[in-house]
Amino acid sequence: MINQLKEQERVSLLALVVSVSKGVTNTGAPYLNITLQDASGQIEGRKWDVLEDDARVFQPGSFVNVSADVVNYRNNLQLKILTGEFISPAGIDVTKFVPSAPVPRETLVKKLNNYISLIRNAQIKQVVEEFIKQDMTSLIVYPAASRNHHEYAGGLLHHVVTMLEMAEMVLKIYPTLNPDLLYAGVILHDLGKLDELSGPVIPRYTTEGKLIGHISIMQAKVRKVCEQLKVEAELTMILQHLILSHHGEKEFGSPIPPLIKEAEVLSIIDNLDARINMMDKALSDIEDGEFTARLFSLEDRSFYKPKFKK
Repeated sequence: MINQLKEQERVSLLALVVSVSKGVTNTGAPYLNITLQDASGQIEGRKWDVLEDDARVFQPGSFVNVSADVVNYRNNLQLKILTGEFISPAGIDVTKFVPSAPVPRETLVKKLNNYISLIRNAQIKQVVEEFIKQDMTSLIVYPAASRNHHEYAGGLLHHVVTMLEMAEMVLKIYPTLNPDLLYAGVILHDLGKLDELSGPVIPRYTTEGKLIGHISIMQAKVRKVCEQLKVEAELTMILQHLILSHHGEKEFGSPIPPLIKEAEVLSIIDNLDARINMMDKALSDIEDGEFTARLFSLEDRSFYKPKFKK
């Protein structure tokens, strides 16, 4: 793993290529600046003897097996890359090469299935189970975003399960809420991101994601599945409304604001989990008694990390 590398050793390392740029030495010879990554971190590398095949081997998003010397450059470890071999992504567990959810995948899947079992309405449960059957393989590895919040492998599932736990607590306080609608809304609300984003490895927005967006993608899918399963018309419309309104306001991407109680709660806990995740990430990088950098996605505010401990 990258975080185990030591100066002055020669290593064989399987890693993900994050970025590549070209440079020219003082003598005019070309070289490559390459950023490599695995789940433990990133390291910069230089390949001084550039071969014709290197352009194919070292591409952002590709997996490579490199032979390299570990050197110290300006008090940081760096790789002097000797050779690189392209490795097919087939069969590779991508969670070993990108940051992952802080909760084990097995735990998240078990919790998700438990909440699905709590849904009593047969039609709602059938809709949810149909989507999970279609999407589970992607759901367990996809991030919830390309940046900002839960932007790590398994981040989407982590986000959903955390929201389900929040929903369970809210339901205990407000028994007039419909548990089936709220649980279904939480599970379904962001599944459109499986089409909006390219995947867990250097996630980018797909063409469909840019032109349509995950909210519109998912509400259309919900309608189609409901038609296939012959779900009653009002319930189909309510499930679509949960998807369409979960960003709360038009300026944040929802074409309609929440107009039923469960949609309002869904929007609130979605926003709360995203914002806490962004704060935690920013605060983890600073010392007690310091302020974070300004966070654009949180109204451009800087947050203070108190020295006080409970």
